[in-house]
Amino acid sequence: QVQLVESGGGLVQAGGSLRLSCAASGSIFSIGTMGWYRQAPGKERELVASIISGGSTNYADSVKGRFTISRDNAKNTVYLQMNSLKAEDTAVYYCYSYVNRVWGGGMDYWGKGTLVTVSS
Repeated sequence: QVQLVESGGGLVQAGGSLRLSCAASGSIFSIGTMGWYRQAPGKERELVASIISGGSTNYADSVKGRFTISRDNAKNTVYLQMNSLKAEDTAVYYCYSYVNRVWGGGMDYWGKGTLVTVSS
């Protein structure tokens, strides 16, 4: 069993900041890519940012320069620092991790999501 638990969502005014965290736990041998997707009402889920185990990152154009993804490999945790938030950043944010399991094999695991609401 592997679980991902997100935290840090909430309500913030436009221009404000939030920091999301996502901790993976369970039968983990190692973790590859970690990242965040988001889904706004009536829209498809989209990639926000990702980070590989070595630290290289990738961002959606809409968040470049405002969001920063990071990870703590010792804690199996990925973070998303969100600054200069806009109303269009309002969405449910989901974290994911590619987990190599103790008993073999690997797959993507997902958190249940955390709601971020930005008021204008």
